[in-house]
Amino acid sequence: MEKYILPLALAMVLGYVITPAVRVLALKAGAIDYPDPRKVHSGLMPRMGGLAVYLAFLTAVILFRELTPQVLGLLAGATVILLVGILDDIRGLSPRIKLAGQILAALTIIPFGIEVHYITNPLTGNLLFLGFFSIPLTVFWVVAVTNAVNLIDGLDGLAGGVSSIAALTMAAVAWTQWNRFGTSGLPEMIMLALTLVAAVGGFLRHNFHPAKIFLGDTGAMFLGFTLSVMAIMSLTKSATAVSVIIPLVILGVPLLDTFFAVIRRYHNHKPIFQPDREHLHHQLMAMGLSHRQAVLAIYGLSAFLGLNAVVLNLLSSDQALALLVVLAVAVIYMANRVGVLRGTLSNHYQKQRSSKM
Repeated sequence: MEKYILPLALAMVLGYVITPAVRVLALKAGAIDYPDPRKVHSGLMPRMGGLAVYLAFLTAVILFRELTPQVLGLLAGATVILLVGILDDIRGLSPRIKLAGQILAALTIIPFGIEVHYITNPLTGNLLFLGFFSIPLTVFWVVAVTNAVNLIDGLDGLAGGVSSIAALTMAAVAWTQWNRFGTSGLPEMIMLALTLVAAVGGFLRHNFHPAKIFLGDTGAMFLGFTLSVMAIMSLTKSATAVSVIIPLVILGVPLLDTFFAVIRRYHNHKPIFQPDREHLHHQLMAMGLSHRQAVLAIYGLSAFLGLNAVVLNLLSSDQALALLVVLAVAVIYMANRVGVLRGTLSNHYQKQRSSKM
């Protein structure tokens, strides 16, 4: 039992204890987030807090986990993305250079055998081997999730909490797959996911509203990268028909928010990469939710999607596809209702806001 409890306790304690020191380091290094019209906070705030999460996670993994080639690949790629994030938090990188760094981090995991070699066709259950397209798809997935988590990092504790819920869900799905199919390597993957949750948990004590430090690109990209690689290492090992869908559901909040942002900006004839104040957390606060309430609401949505991911893993193919259709309809309806699709609140909420003024 100690080999399961000690690494989690160590990661959580380190995440909590190291963060104040990282805060001081961030202030000295100039890793400071300045307020602007697009952001919610109104004062100067040190960022680069993800360094504390990384150090807590790295220490617990090195001391307590078996350093297999894939685990080493995860740590190597995570170190690359962390360095990119630190540079961005201190100096500010152009989007092209940051993207190049993300691609480099994604390519780092390939020599360690971390690739999406095949996916399952959800309609037939047949395996589709990717061949030459394995590396491009792996890089696309890692970069997409890395940026998606980075984009939702707009409120205190939001990215850290959503990432923790996603990691907990990955652990739960891996546990069910291990019990059902006996797939090798999953117990270690479960512990990796839980170790990440523990490291973030220690940090969140300093990051939840009102935050004393932000994750910064250092932390948001590290979390997105680590989650994307863990998904490849564990969930894609299953040959079930819905295995290709489950990671998308688990990471539904950041991925959908990013997808809807692209649709919204295209529909409104705005540059795709132009930041705005129309993400899910912005719209929830525009509806009247407080900072903390908006974060907790998104936590609830993440937990709901996580629960559905676990259920999907236990259903037959036909049942899973039916549930996915229901989920898709519900998500699109709520996205349109809240306003993340069109960039404006629904008439219902606009009338509510007008009546309060």
